Amino acid sequence: MTTTTGQPGETGTPGAAGTYAPRPGAAPLGHMIAAQAVLETKMLLRNGEQLLLTVIIPTLLLVLFSSVDIIDTGAGEAVDFLAPGILALAVMSTAFTGQAIATGFERRYGVLKRLAASPLPRWALMTAKTASVLVTEVLQIVLLTVIALALGWSPHGNPAAVLLLLVLGTAAFSGLGLLMAGTLKAEATLAAANLVFLLLLVGGGVIVPLDKFPDAAQDVLGLLPISALSDGLRDVLQHGAAMPWGDLGTLAVWAVVGLAAAGKFFRWE
Repeated sequence: MTTTTGQPGETGTPGAAGTYAPRPGAAPLGHMIAAQAVLETKMLLRNGEQLLLTVIIPTLLLVLFSSVDIIDTGAGEAVDFLAPGILALAVMSTAFTGQAIATGFERRYGVLKRLAASPLPRWALMTAKTASVLVTEVLQIVLLTVIALALGWSPHGNPAAVLLLLVLGTAAFSGLGLLMAGTLKAEATLAAANLVFLLLLVGGGVIVPLDKFPDAAQDVLGLLPISALSDGLRDVLQHGAAMPWGDLGTLAVWAVVGLAAAGKFFRWE
């Protein structure tokens, strides 16, 4: 009768060194980030409240204000003014409001503390969350673009400028969302994130042109990230601007400051 030697779990011929199957150890870092990003995306898409915030509200606002003459958006079709602002709102709702609320409650319930003790590095966890945000934004933008085109939207301009604006806007809002989630209690984050969403919806040039506000208010509101993103997208998609450097610069400053502050002050417990 043939026998084998070695420790339990080993296979091989008599006297040969055993091999483990499967080999113990952490998965490759790229695989861990991808798996976590898929999980984060599934959790986001299964959350009814998040879907209301990220999909339903922007869609309703686009359809309502494009179909009903409520606000004077200037010359041309209302949808040409509204569509870029609604795209900016979609980015803010996912990268800032949704991410802040979800991360705040994950921190409260100890999810982040447990994940921080896993083989997945903390920076990789944040990378996975960012990837999930980007996937959700792509779905939002595709949906809103299809609806806007059906309503008569005629976009034009430099696609590279649009992509750069969206990326910098995502970075800016992600940094601010993580900063809020990592420093405030979950309940405070929930209230503050929703309040900021409503305030920026009204005062960020999304559906109400900034020139409708007093001159002093325009100077302040124009420095907000939502104003820079909506104004930059409108310059490109409605007016055909090549590259809105001023708005890109504003978003870049918000992105650097927000991400740096989040990295320094974020508390995992």
